[in-house]
Amino acid sequence: MGQEINSPFRYAGGKFYARKLIIEHIPDHSYYIEPFAGGASIFFAKNKVEKNWLNDIDEELINCLIIIRDYPKELINRLKNEKATKERHNYYKNIFKPENKLDRAVRWFYLNRTSYSGIMNIQNCYWGYGDKYSMRPENWPRNIIRTSAKLQDVKLTSLGFEKVIDEAEDKAFLFIDPPYFNADQDKFYTHSFKEDDHHRLCNVLKRNSDRLKFLLTYDNSPEIRDLYKWVSELHEKEWNYTLNRTDDQKNGTKRKGVRYKGRELFIINYDSIKQKPLFLFSTVNRSQSL
Repeated sequence: MGQEINSPFRYAGGKFYARKLIIEHIPDHSYYIEPFAGGASIFFAKNKVEKNWLNDIDEELINCLIIIRDYPKELINRLKNEKATKERHNYYKNIFKPENKLDRAVRWFYLNRTSYSGIMNIQNCYWGYGDKYSMRPENWPRNIIRTSAKLQDVKLTSLGFEKVIDEAEDKAFLFIDPPYFNADQDKFYTHSFKEDDHHRLCNVLKRNSDRLKFLLTYDNSPEIRDLYKWVSELHEKEWNYTLNRTDDQKNGTKRKGVRYKGRELFIINYDSIKQKPLFLFSTVNRSQSL
């Protein structure tokens, strides 16, 4: 139910390259929730279940998902003649003034697909498109159609994470991917996450831990280890990923994309060691998500 696809967005800090590692730990469930959806790579990568709820504090991101879910043809029609150019990127970033929700979605989608690493914080939202590494505009309609299909009957909200977790139904499974404890958030995100927010997240999970299952991903830091010493499982995970620069950014250099290692903690409040392989996972065309 609900095929494996890539996220429709590029998203800084997204879990595209860690999808297989994460999905291996996900338990059987009928209600799936992401309080910090972002690019929602895990939702799009795994099988869709009976009930699904994607939430993010970024209202523009959620508005774009709602338009993709409910009005895909209208969004496609507005984007059908677009070209990926610096001039159009500058137009949508600095000149275009949205007058309605569809306008906002058009602007957000265009900038996200053509900005470096999908960074949507306007101060650091720079042109970052390259034909070799980015989804081309002629492929955007197909991306929108398949995303819309998977988003049908999915609850989409822009609420605070505490409200989402407190209101989650008993026995729901939550995949929780907050900003890193040591992240340079002012650069990447429209909404920052302060130290107090990390403590509030820990507290709301602790008070709901007996009735909900969660897999929480975090940077491997002493502060986070100490905060979550009450949780039953803590796994150190590592994966490879490549930062591909665009053609524009590679002018004058022969260097290829640089390989990095992602290192994180998977914090889990259930027995995840013996989970059966619930979801078929194959390698998807990575260029669609970069």
